Amino acid sequence: MSLKDMQSDVHEWISQFEEGYWHPLSMLARLTEEVGELAREVNHLYGQKPKKEGEPEGNLALEMADILFIMGCFANSMNIDLDKAFKEMMEKYRQRDSDRWTRIKVDPEKQ
Repeated sequence: MSLKDMQSDVHEWISQFEEGYWHPLSMLARLTEEVGELAREVNHLYGQKPKKEGEPEGNLALEMADILFIMGCFANSMNIDLDKAFKEMMEKYRQRDSDRWTRIKVDPEKQ
């Protein structure tokens, strides 16, 4: 699924409700909340904060998908094409950071 398809699915879902998209600050708060939930799960799995006894297992993939959903809402409400924005962002990284880190050496015999 492309980002455009994701944005379309999000819009189809949101459009069935009179309330529609939230105001930008509310969406930013929601995004922050969702990132916090992802951080909590990562900390439980890989950090130093174990889950409480009886606390249900989380799902990193679903927490990441929640972030994608609110990003789709945010972008739609501001008429931002995430496919286009992502392509522009990747080009920025390719130009700015191309020589920033050590590249993996490719064995010519394995190509």
